[in-house]
Amino acid sequence: MAAAAAAPIPPRSASPNPLLLRPPVLVVRRLRLRLLPPRRARLVVAAAAAAATTAAAASVAPDDIAQLNHRLRALVRRRDASSSAALSVDPAQAEAYLRMIREQQRMGLRQLRGDGDGAASQEGESDGDGDERGGGRRKGVVAAGSSLGHRVDPRELEAGEYVVHKKVGVGKFVCISAEDGLDYVFIQYADAMAKLAVDQAARMLYRYNLPHEKQRPRNLSKLNDPSTWEKRRLKGKLAVQKMVVNLMELYLQRMRQKRPPYPKPVGMDQFTAEFPYEPTPDQNQAFIDVDKDLTERETPMDRLICGDVGFGKTEVAMRAIFIVISAGFQAMVLAPTVILAKQHYDVMSERFSNYPDIKVAMFSGAQTKEEKDELITKIRNGDLHIIVGTHAVLTERMAYNNLGLLVVDEEQKFGVQQKEKIASYKASIDVLTLSATPIPRTLYLALTGFRDASLMSTPPPERVAVRTYVSGFSKERALSAIKFELARGGQVFYVVPRIKAIDDVLQFLKDSLPDVPMAVAHGKKVSKNIQLAMEKFACGEVKILVCTHIIESGIDIPNANTMVVQYAELFGLAQLYQLRGRVGRSGTEGFAYLFYTDKSLLSKIATDRLGAIEEHSDLGQGFHVAEKDMSIRGFGSLFGEQQSGDVANVGIDLFFDMLFDSLSKVDQFCLIPVPYKDVQLDINISSRLSSEYISYLENPVELLNEAAKAAEKDLWTLIQFTEDLRRQYGKEPRDMELLLKKLYVRRMAADLGISRIYSSGKMIIMKTNMNKKVFRLMREAMSLETHRNSLSFTGKEIKGELLVNLPDTLLLNWLFHCLADCYAVIPALVKY
Repeated sequence: MAAAAAAPIPPRSASPNPLLLRPPVLVVRRLRLRLLPPRRARLVVAAAAAAATTAAAASVAPDDIAQLNHRLRALVRRRDASSSAALSVDPAQAEAYLRMIREQQRMGLRQLRGDGDGAASQEGESDGDGDERGGGRRKGVVAAGSSLGHRVDPRELEAGEYVVHKKVGVGKFVCISAEDGLDYVFIQYADAMAKLAVDQAARMLYRYNLPHEKQRPRNLSKLNDPSTWEKRRLKGKLAVQKMVVNLMELYLQRMRQKRPPYPKPVGMDQFTAEFPYEPTPDQNQAFIDVDKDLTERETPMDRLICGDVGFGKTEVAMRAIFIVISAGFQAMVLAPTVILAKQHYDVMSERFSNYPDIKVAMFSGAQTKEEKDELITKIRNGDLHIIVGTHAVLTERMAYNNLGLLVVDEEQKFGVQQKEKIASYKASIDVLTLSATPIPRTLYLALTGFRDASLMSTPPPERVAVRTYVSGFSKERALSAIKFELARGGQVFYVVPRIKAIDDVLQFLKDSLPDVPMAVAHGKKVSKNIQLAMEKFACGEVKILVCTHIIESGIDIPNANTMVVQYAELFGLAQLYQLRGRVGRSGTEGFAYLFYTDKSLLSKIATDRLGAIEEHSDLGQGFHVAEKDMSIRGFGSLFGEQQSGDVANVGIDLFFDMLFDSLSKVDQFCLIPVPYKDVQLDINISSRLSSEYISYLENPVELLNEAAKAAEKDLWTLIQFTEDLRRQYGKEPRDMELLLKKLYVRRMAADLGISRIYSSGKMIIMKTNMNKKVFRLMREAMSLETHRNSLSFTGKEIKGELLVNLPDTLLLNWLFHCLADCYAVIPALVKY
C-alpha cells in the first residue's frame, strides 16, 4: 500500500483523458470500493482522479482556455456583469444621452474656458491620426493658449526640451535655423536629426510632459523605425478610448438616477430680493443653472461652482438650500476646517434669520460628546434643517430625517476617505461643490463635459485685483511691506508653510516691531485657541497674524489687505492662489508678497508655480490657475499608476489631444452586442462527448445545460463555469474542450456584434454590425500580428484570410484565438 502510494504520477499528454491519469494507488482503492453502491463508488473514484489530474496539471503549461481566462480577467470585471443590466438602455434613449454628452463637452470647453472658438466646433473633425492638410489649427481640440492638450509653437521651445512629433515620436529640440530664407526646426532622434519647416512643426509637435512631475522620456524614438513609435501611439490611443468609455458609463449611470423635480418655492422671490448686493452676470447664470438642475431636471444635481474667494458662491448655495428646504428636505454643508464651517454657519444664520422655521446648526469635532449626541437626535427627528460642519458630519452615527442636498466647499482639502464618502452621497441626493481652484479630477470632468459646472469669473464691482510680487526673501523687504500696511491702518497675514518656522518668524517680528500686537494660528493649536486668535484679529485687536496655510479657507477680514508669504516655493500653486484671495476683499487694494529662499535652489516646478501665480494676478483666474496647476504638476492626482504608464507612451499633451478628439466622436465608437442565441456558427463540430467521459461526470445532462446557460449569460459566467468544472473534474478531454471553445467563440462573437461566422475556401467570413472605425480600433488593439494582418473589413463583413484550408477543428481553434485577440478592444467601446 505504501509503495503504491509513493508511485510517481505519470506525465500528462497534450489532451489527456482524465480516466487515464489515475496513479496506481487508485487501482488498490477501487478494489476496496466494490462493496459500495456503483454511483457512490464512481463519485469517489472521480474525486481521486480529479485530484491526480490537478497535480499533473501543475507540471505543464496552461492550455488555450486557461490562458484566455487569465487574459480576460483583466478585461472582464464583476462590475461589468453587474452594471450591464443597469446600463442597458434602448437605442433611442442611448442616442439622446450621447447627444447630451457631446453638447456638454462642447460647453465644457467653450463656455467654461470662455473661449470664442476653443471647442466651438467639434463636427467634421479628422479621425485623430494627424491630418496635416489645410494648415492652421485644427478644429475640435483645446485652444492653443490652454495648458491642456495643445500643440506647441516651436518658437517657444528651449534647446534640450523633449517634444513629441505625432508621426515620428519622442525627440529632443535642438534649434531653429534659417536655410534659403526659410526657418527650420531641428529635432534630435535616437538615430538621426530631423529637419521640419516651422509651420509644419507647429501642426505636429507637442511638449513631452509626464505624470508625477517626471520630465525625461525612457528613450528617444528612431526615425528609421516608425513601427515602434506607432505601437506606443496606438497603446495611448486605446488607453484614451478606455478612459472615454469609463466616463461614458459614469455619466450614463448618473443620468439614469431619478428623483422628482423640486417645486419652485412660493417665497423664492422674497428670498432673492433680500440679497443685499447686485449679482454679477456670472452669478446670475449660476443661479439659473442651479435652479434648472433642481426644479426642471429629474436627475440628481452634481454641479461644480467655480469662482474666486468673495465672488458669491455661497449665495448660490443658499438659494439651492432654500429650494430644497422649502420642499421638506434637509441640507448638509460640508467644510474642510472648523474656521470655514464657523464662517458658513454665521453667514447662513444671518441669511435665514427672517425664516424662523428654518433651523441652522453647526456640527464639528470640537464639540463635546453630549453636544454631538443632542444634535444627532435633532437631525434624526427633522428638527434641524441646515447642518453645517466639518468631516465630523460624515460619521456613521449621523442619521438624517430627509436629506436632500449636500453642499461641499473646497473638496480638494478633504482626505481620500472623506472624498469617497462624499461620492457615495451622489447616488441618492443632489450635490453642489464650491471651489476656487478645483481638484484635477473635478476640473477634468468639467472640462470634458462629464460634470456640470458654472464658472464665476466676473468680480464684484468693489473688488480690486491684488498686486502680487515674487522675489527672494529679505528682512528689509518683508518689514517694508508690513509697515506700509500698518501705516494705512490695515492688518497683515504673515504665512509660513511649516509650524516649526513660526517661532523664528515670530521672534523676528517681535524684535523688529515690538509695539505691534500679534497672534499665532496653526493646525496643532486647539480649535478654541485658533478661534480666539481669529476673533482678536477680526476685531482689530491683533495687527499681525502669523500662521500656516490654515487661513486659506474661511478667513474674511475686511481690513487685512497685505499678505507676506515666506518660503513660498514650498506651497502649491492652488494654495498660493487661495491664500492670496484672503486680502483685498473690502475694495481696498491688496498686496501679496511671495518670498522664496534662494533662486539658485528653486526647482523648475517651483519656478513655474511662482511664475504662474504672478502671471494670473487678475481677478477671477481660479479656474485657469487650477488648469495651469494640472499642467505644472503633471496630473499626478488625476492618473493612477496604470494610466500614468499609458500617458508616458505619448506624453501628456498628445494624450489629451487624443482624449478630446475621442470625446468629440464618442458616438462613433459604439458597439452593439447581438443576442447570444442569434449567433450562427456554421462550423461542423460535433457536440458528442465520449461515453467514458459521460460516465465520469456526476450529472452530464445538467452540466451541459449549465454550460449553455453560462455562455448565454455573459463571458464572466462562462469563465467561472469552466474554472469550476476543472476544479471539480480536472482538465477536460479533447471532445469537451472543443465544446467549450465553441461556447467561447459564440459568446465572444455576440459581445463583438458578430451574428454569423462561416468559411468559404481559405476565407473566414464574420457578419457584424460594427462600423469601420470600431474595426480599425479593434485591429489596432490586437496583439498577434498574424491575426491583425489577416483581417479586413468590407461592408458589414469581417474577413479573415488563411494561407491554407483548415479542417473544422483547427478552424474553430483559429477563431477562438482570433476573437480572443479582438476582445481586447471591448473596454474601449461604448456598449448599449
